[in-house]
Amino acid sequence: MFRKLLTTCLMLFVINLAFLSNSNTSVAQVKGEVPGKSLGLKSDADLWRYVRTGNAGSTQMKDQLSAVMIQSEGDNWRAIRNGPVSLYGGIGLLAIIGVLFAFYMYRGKIKVDSGLSGKTILRFAAIDRFAHWLMAGSFVLLALTGLNLLYGKYTLLPIFGPEIFTAITIGGKYIHNYLAFAFMLGLALAFVLWVRHNIPNKIDWEWLKMGGGIFKAGLHPPAKKFNAGQKMIFWITMIGGLSVSMSGIALMFPFQTTMFADTFAMLNVLGLGLPTDLTPLQEQQYNQVWHGVVSLGLMIMIIAHIYIGSVGMEGALDAMNSGEVDKNWAKEHHNLWAKEMDQEKSNKPEPAE
Repeated sequence: MFRKLLTTCLMLFVINLAFLSNSNTSVAQVKGEVPGKSLGLKSDADLWRYVRTGNAGSTQMKDQLSAVMIQSEGDNWRAIRNGPVSLYGGIGLLAIIGVLFAFYMYRGKIKVDSGLSGKTILRFAAIDRFAHWLMAGSFVLLALTGLNLLYGKYTLLPIFGPEIFTAITIGGKYIHNYLAFAFMLGLALAFVLWVRHNIPNKIDWEWLKMGGGIFKAGLHPPAKKFNAGQKMIFWITMIGGLSVSMSGIALMFPFQTTMFADTFAMLNVLGLGLPTDLTPLQEQQYNQVWHGVVSLGLMIMIIAHIYIGSVGMEGALDAMNSGEVDKNWAKEHHNLWAKEMDQEKSNKPEPAE
Protein backbone atom coordinates (compact mmCIF):
# COMPACT_ATOMS: atom_id res chain seq x y z
CA MET A 1 0.00 0.00 0.00
CA PHE A 2 2.76 2.43 0.92
CA ARG A 3 4.72 1.47 -2.18
CA LYS A 4 1.74 2.27 -4.42
CA LEU A 5 1.24 5.65 -2.77
CA LEU A 6 4.94 6.52 -3.20
CA THR A 7 4.84 5.47 -6.85
CA THR A 8 1.78 7.65 -7.50
CA CYS A 9 3.45 10.71 -5.92
CA LEU A 10 6.57 10.23 -8.02
CA MET A 11 4.51 10.02 -11.20
CA LEU A 12 2.65 13.23 -10.36
CA PHE A 13 5.94 15.00 -9.66
CA VAL A 14 7.39 13.92 -13.03
CA ILE A 15 4.23 15.07 -14.86
CA ASN A 16 4.32 18.52 -13.20
CA LEU A 17 8.02 18.88 -13.93
CA ALA A 18 7.42 18.10 -17.59
CA PHE A 19 4.59 20.63 -17.75
CA LEU A 20 6.72 23.37 -16.24
CA SER A 21 9.59 22.67 -18.58
CA ASN A 22 7.28 23.01 -21.59
CA SER A 23 5.50 26.18 -20.34
CA ASN A 24 6.37 29.67 -21.58
CA THR A 25 7.56 31.11 -18.22
CA SER A 26 10.76 32.22 -19.86
CA VAL A 27 8.69 34.21 -22.35
CA ALA A 28 6.86 35.89 -19.45
CA GLN A 29 10.12 36.86 -17.81
CA VAL A 30 11.65 38.18 -21.02
CA LYS A 31 8.72 39.85 -22.76
CA GLY A 32 6.51 40.57 -19.78
CA GLU A 33 3.65 38.40 -21.12
CA VAL A 34 1.25 36.60 -18.81
CA PRO A 35 2.12 32.87 -18.63
CA GLY A 36 -0.27 30.25 -20.00
CA LYS A 37 -1.93 32.65 -22.46
CA SER A 38 -4.09 33.97 -19.63
CA LEU A 39 -5.88 37.31 -19.84
CA GLY A 40 -3.94 40.24 -18.48
CA LEU A 41 -1.73 43.20 -19.33
CA LYS A 42 1.08 42.53 -21.76
CA SER A 43 4.04 44.08 -19.94
CA ASP A 44 5.22 45.03 -16.49
CA ALA A 45 5.43 48.65 -17.65
CA ASP A 46 1.76 48.65 -18.63
CA LEU A 47 0.85 46.98 -15.36
CA TRP A 48 2.60 49.54 -13.17
CA ARG A 49 1.44 52.43 -15.32
CA TYR A 50 -2.11 51.21 -14.74
CA VAL A 51 -1.50 50.87 -10.99
CA ARG A 52 0.18 54.27 -10.65
CA THR A 53 -2.79 56.09 -12.19
CA GLY A 54 -4.85 55.06 -9.16
CA ASN A 55 -7.14 52.62 -10.93
CA ALA A 56 -9.16 50.40 -8.64
CA GLY A 57 -9.16 46.65 -8.92
CA SER A 58 -11.55 44.31 -7.18
CA THR A 59 -11.63 43.44 -3.51
CA GLN A 60 -13.72 41.33 -1.17
CA MET A 61 -13.14 43.79 1.69
CA LYS A 62 -15.93 46.15 2.73
CA ASP A 63 -13.61 49.15 2.40
CA GLN A 64 -13.51 49.84 -1.33
CA LEU A 65 -10.45 52.05 -0.87
CA SER A 66 -8.43 48.86 -0.45
CA ALA A 67 -9.07 48.08 -4.13
CA VAL A 68 -6.59 50.85 -5.04
CA MET A 69 -3.05 49.51 -4.78
CA ILE A 70 -1.25 52.86 -5.17
CA GLN A 71 -2.93 56.23 -4.65
CA SER A 72 -0.49 58.49 -6.48
CA GLU A 73 -2.22 61.68 -5.35
CA GLY A 74 -0.81 60.90 -1.93
CA ASP A 75 2.62 61.93 -3.24
CA ASN A 76 1.18 65.27 -4.36
CA TRP A 77 -0.58 65.78 -1.03
CA ARG A 78 2.58 65.06 0.94
CA ALA A 79 4.67 67.33 -1.28
CA ILE A 80 2.21 70.23 -0.84
CA ARG A 81 1.76 69.71 2.91
CA ASN A 82 5.47 69.35 3.68
CA GLY A 83 6.44 71.90 1.04
CA PRO A 84 4.54 75.14 0.35
CA VAL A 85 2.04 74.84 3.23
CA SER A 86 4.69 74.24 5.89
CA LEU A 87 7.27 76.60 4.36
CA TYR A 88 5.11 79.63 3.59
CA GLY A 89 2.98 79.11 6.70
CA GLY A 90 6.09 79.23 8.87
CA ILE A 91 7.41 82.26 7.00
CA GLY A 92 4.07 84.04 7.46
CA LEU A 93 4.00 83.39 11.21
CA LEU A 94 7.56 84.60 11.70
CA ALA A 95 7.00 87.57 9.39
CA ILE A 96 3.96 88.91 11.27
CA ILE A 97 5.85 88.65 14.56
CA GLY A 98 8.76 90.55 13.02
CA VAL A 99 6.48 93.23 11.54
CA LEU A 100 4.70 93.77 14.85
CA PHE A 101 8.00 94.03 16.71
CA ALA A 102 9.24 96.60 14.20
CA PHE A 103 5.96 98.52 14.49
CA TYR A 104 6.21 98.55 18.28
CA MET A 105 9.76 99.88 18.09
CA TYR A 106 8.55 102.62 15.72
CA ARG A 107 5.23 103.59 17.32
CA GLY A 108 5.44 102.21 20.82
CA LYS A 109 2.27 101.62 22.77
CA ILE A 110 -0.63 103.67 21.39
CA LYS A 111 -1.63 105.88 24.32
CA VAL A 112 -4.85 107.74 25.05
CA ASP A 113 -3.78 111.22 23.94
CA SER A 114 -6.08 113.07 26.34
CA GLY A 115 -5.18 110.75 29.20
CA LEU A 116 -7.42 108.34 31.07
CA SER A 117 -10.41 110.08 32.61
CA GLY A 118 -11.14 107.53 35.29
CA LYS A 119 -14.74 107.32 34.10
CA THR A 120 -15.86 104.26 32.19
CA ILE A 121 -18.57 103.23 29.76
CA LEU A 122 -19.90 99.72 29.11
CA ARG A 123 -18.61 98.48 25.77
CA PHE A 124 -19.29 94.73 25.89
CA ALA A 125 -21.83 92.90 28.05
CA ALA A 126 -21.15 89.56 29.72
CA ILE A 127 -22.61 87.56 26.82
CA ASP A 128 -20.30 89.38 24.38
CA ARG A 129 -17.25 88.65 26.48
CA PHE A 130 -18.29 85.01 26.89
CA ALA A 131 -18.60 84.59 23.10
CA HIS A 132 -15.25 86.29 22.53
CA TRP A 133 -13.27 84.28 25.06
CA LEU A 134 -14.95 81.00 24.10
CA MET A 135 -13.96 81.58 20.49
CA ALA A 136 -10.54 83.06 21.26
CA GLY A 137 -9.51 80.58 23.95
CA SER A 138 -10.49 77.53 21.92
CA PHE A 139 -8.80 78.96 18.82
CA VAL A 140 -5.49 79.43 20.64
CA LEU A 141 -5.49 75.79 21.80
CA LEU A 142 -6.57 74.61 18.35
CA ALA A 143 -3.73 76.63 16.82
CA LEU A 144 -1.10 75.24 19.20
CA THR A 145 -2.17 71.62 18.75
CA GLY A 146 -2.45 72.11 14.99
CA LEU A 147 1.01 73.65 14.77
CA ASN A 148 2.36 70.66 16.66
CA LEU A 149 1.02 68.35 13.95
CA LEU A 150 2.72 70.44 11.29
CA TYR A 151 6.01 71.41 12.94
CA GLY A 152 6.20 69.37 16.15
CA LYS A 153 8.49 66.64 14.86
CA TYR A 154 11.04 69.29 13.89
CA THR A 155 10.80 71.42 17.05
CA LEU A 156 9.43 69.46 20.02
CA LEU A 157 10.59 65.93 19.18
CA PRO A 158 14.33 66.71 19.39
CA ILE A 159 13.77 68.49 22.73
CA PHE A 160 11.43 66.08 24.56
CA GLY A 161 12.21 62.78 22.88
CA PRO A 162 9.79 60.30 21.27
CA GLU A 163 7.91 59.19 24.42
CA ILE A 164 6.98 62.65 25.72
CA PHE A 165 6.38 63.97 22.20
CA THR A 166 4.01 61.07 21.52
CA ALA A 167 2.05 61.81 24.70
CA ILE A 168 1.86 65.52 23.81
CA THR A 169 0.67 64.77 20.30
CA ILE A 170 -1.97 62.23 21.34
CA GLY A 171 -3.28 64.58 24.01
CA GLY A 172 -3.23 67.42 21.50
CA LYS A 173 -5.27 65.35 19.06
CA TYR A 174 -8.09 64.93 21.58
CA ILE A 175 -7.93 68.62 22.54
CA HIS A 176 -8.09 69.58 18.88
CA ASN A 177 -11.06 67.35 18.12
CA TYR A 178 -13.23 68.25 21.10
CA LEU A 179 -12.43 71.96 21.40
CA ALA A 180 -13.33 72.38 17.74
CA PHE A 181 -16.99 72.31 18.76
CA ALA A 182 -16.42 75.02 21.37
CA PHE A 183 -14.84 77.18 18.67
CA MET A 184 -17.82 76.61 16.38
CA LEU A 185 -20.23 77.57 19.16
CA GLY A 186 -18.28 80.75 19.94
CA LEU A 187 -18.13 81.59 16.24
CA ALA A 188 -21.88 81.24 15.80
CA LEU A 189 -22.65 83.22 18.96
CA ALA A 190 -20.27 86.05 18.00
CA PHE A 191 -21.88 86.26 14.55
CA VAL A 192 -25.36 86.60 16.02
CA LEU A 193 -24.25 89.23 18.53
CA TRP A 194 -22.06 91.42 16.33
CA VAL A 195 -23.09 91.08 12.70
CA ARG A 196 -25.36 94.15 12.84
CA HIS A 197 -22.40 96.28 13.97
CA ASN A 198 -20.11 95.03 11.19
CA ILE A 199 -22.00 96.09 8.07
CA PRO A 200 -19.59 98.24 5.97
CA ASN A 201 -20.46 101.91 5.45
CA LYS A 202 -18.93 105.16 4.16
CA ILE A 203 -17.32 105.93 7.50
CA ASP A 204 -15.11 102.87 7.11
CA TRP A 205 -13.50 104.36 4.00
CA GLU A 206 -12.56 107.48 5.96
CA TRP A 207 -11.04 105.30 8.68
CA LEU A 208 -8.99 103.37 6.12
CA LYS A 209 -7.72 106.54 4.39
CA MET A 210 -6.40 107.73 7.74
CA GLY A 211 -4.74 104.38 8.44
CA GLY A 212 -6.92 103.89 11.48
CA GLY A 213 -4.93 106.60 13.25
CA ILE A 214 -2.40 104.05 14.48
CA PHE A 215 0.62 105.43 12.63
CA LYS A 216 0.52 108.96 14.04
CA ALA A 217 -0.30 110.27 17.50
CA GLY A 218 -3.27 112.60 17.77
CA LEU A 219 -4.98 111.23 14.65
CA HIS A 220 -8.42 109.83 15.43
CA PRO A 221 -10.63 108.83 12.47
CA PRO A 222 -14.40 108.51 13.02
CA ALA A 223 -15.73 105.10 13.97
CA LYS A 224 -18.82 103.51 15.41
CA LYS A 225 -18.76 100.49 17.75
CA PHE A 226 -16.56 98.56 15.32
CA ASN A 227 -14.09 100.37 13.09
CA ALA A 228 -13.10 99.27 9.58
CA GLY A 229 -10.15 97.22 10.81
CA GLN A 230 -12.31 95.34 13.30
CA LYS A 231 -14.93 94.75 10.62
CA MET A 232 -12.33 93.16 8.35
CA ILE A 233 -11.18 90.93 11.20
CA PHE A 234 -14.80 90.03 11.93
CA TRP A 235 -15.63 88.94 8.38
CA ILE A 236 -12.33 87.14 7.82
CA THR A 237 -12.86 85.29 11.10
CA MET A 238 -16.46 84.40 10.27
CA ILE A 239 -15.81 83.22 6.71
CA GLY A 240 -12.46 81.61 7.49
CA GLY A 241 -13.81 80.07 10.69
CA LEU A 242 -16.79 78.58 8.86
CA SER A 243 -14.54 77.19 6.14
CA VAL A 244 -12.02 75.70 8.57
CA SER A 245 -14.89 74.25 10.62
CA MET A 246 -16.39 72.51 7.58
CA SER A 247 -13.07 71.03 6.50
CA GLY A 248 -12.39 70.03 10.12
CA ILE A 249 -15.70 68.17 10.36
CA ALA A 250 -14.87 66.38 7.11
CA LEU A 251 -11.54 65.30 8.62
CA MET A 252 -13.13 64.13 11.89
CA PHE A 253 -15.73 62.08 10.00
CA PRO A 254 -13.72 60.89 6.99
CA PHE A 255 -15.12 59.74 3.65
CA GLN A 256 -18.59 61.14 4.41
CA THR A 257 -18.55 64.42 2.47
CA THR A 258 -18.08 65.63 -1.10
CA MET A 259 -17.42 69.27 -0.25
CA PHE A 260 -14.61 69.82 -2.76
CA ALA A 261 -16.27 67.95 -5.60
CA ASP A 262 -19.40 70.05 -5.10
CA THR A 263 -17.39 73.27 -4.81
CA PHE A 264 -15.37 72.48 -7.93
CA ALA A 265 -18.58 71.75 -9.84
CA MET A 266 -19.93 75.21 -8.96
CA LEU A 267 -16.64 76.90 -9.87
CA ASN A 268 -16.57 75.11 -13.21
CA VAL A 269 -19.42 77.37 -14.31
CA LEU A 270 -16.59 79.89 -14.79
CA GLY A 271 -14.86 77.46 -17.14
CA LEU A 272 -12.07 76.50 -14.73
CA GLY A 273 -12.14 72.80 -15.58
CA LEU A 274 -11.57 71.62 -12.02
CA PRO A 275 -11.85 67.88 -11.27
CA THR A 276 -15.23 66.79 -9.92
CA ASP A 277 -14.88 62.99 -9.99
CA LEU A 278 -12.92 62.84 -6.72
CA THR A 279 -12.40 59.67 -4.75
CA PRO A 280 -13.16 59.74 -1.01
CA LEU A 281 -9.43 59.72 -0.27
CA GLN A 282 -8.82 62.66 -2.62
CA GLU A 283 -11.57 64.57 -0.80
CA GLN A 284 -9.73 64.00 2.47
CA GLN A 285 -6.45 65.19 1.01
CA TYR A 286 -8.03 68.39 -0.31
CA ASN A 287 -9.71 68.92 3.08
CA GLN A 288 -6.43 68.49 4.95
CA VAL A 289 -4.50 70.93 2.76
CA TRP A 290 -7.30 73.52 2.83
CA HIS A 291 -7.68 73.13 6.60
CA GLY A 292 -3.99 73.86 7.07
CA VAL A 293 -3.86 76.82 4.67
CA VAL A 294 -6.92 78.60 6.12
CA SER A 295 -5.86 77.88 9.71
CA LEU A 296 -2.40 79.36 9.15
CA GLY A 297 -3.96 82.43 7.53
CA LEU A 298 -6.25 82.91 10.52
CA MET A 299 -3.34 82.49 12.94
CA ILE A 300 -1.34 85.22 11.19
CA MET A 301 -4.29 87.62 11.39
CA ILE A 302 -5.14 86.75 14.99
CA ILE A 303 -1.56 87.36 16.13
CA ALA A 304 -1.90 90.94 14.87
CA HIS A 305 -5.31 91.22 16.55
CA ILE A 306 -3.91 89.98 19.87
CA TYR A 307 -1.08 92.51 19.66
CA ILE A 308 -3.24 95.57 19.02
CA GLY A 309 -5.78 94.46 21.62
CA SER A 310 -3.21 94.01 24.38
CA VAL A 311 0.30 95.48 24.46
CA GLY A 312 -0.21 97.56 21.33
CA MET A 313 -2.94 99.90 22.58
CA GLU A 314 -3.60 101.37 25.99
CA GLY A 315 -7.03 100.52 27.40
CA ALA A 316 -8.04 98.13 24.61
CA LEU A 317 -7.86 94.97 26.72
CA ASP A 318 -10.36 96.36 29.24
CA ALA A 319 -13.12 96.00 26.64
CA MET A 320 -12.96 92.20 26.83
CA ASN A 321 -11.91 91.88 30.47
CA SER A 322 -14.32 93.96 32.51
CA GLY A 323 -16.35 95.14 29.52
CA GLU A 324 -15.85 98.75 30.66
CA VAL A 325 -13.59 101.16 28.75
CA ASP A 326 -12.36 104.60 29.69
CA LYS A 327 -14.52 107.38 28.26
CA ASN A 328 -11.56 109.21 26.75
CA TRP A 329 -10.43 105.98 25.07
CA ALA A 330 -13.93 105.54 23.62
CA LYS A 331 -14.05 109.14 22.37
CA GLU A 332 -10.68 108.81 20.61
CA HIS A 333 -11.12 105.37 19.01
CA HIS A 334 -14.91 105.04 18.62
CA ASN A 335 -16.19 108.60 18.83
CA LEU A 336 -19.48 108.07 17.00
CA TRP A 337 -20.36 105.13 19.21
CA ALA A 338 -19.42 107.12 22.33
CA LYS A 339 -21.80 109.91 21.25
CA GLU A 340 -24.60 107.39 20.73
CA MET A 341 -24.04 106.03 24.23
CA ASP A 342 -24.13 109.52 25.73
CA GLN A 343 -27.39 110.29 23.89
CA GLU A 344 -28.98 107.06 25.06
CA LYS A 345 -27.97 107.83 28.63
CA SER A 346 -29.33 111.38 28.47
CA ASN A 347 -32.64 110.16 27.01
CA LYS A 348 -33.18 107.63 29.79
CA PRO A 349 -35.64 108.80 32.45
CA GLU A 350 -34.26 109.41 35.90
CA PRO A 351 -35.06 106.60 38.35
CA ALA A 352 -37.85 107.44 40.77
CA GLU A 353 -36.75 108.05 44.36
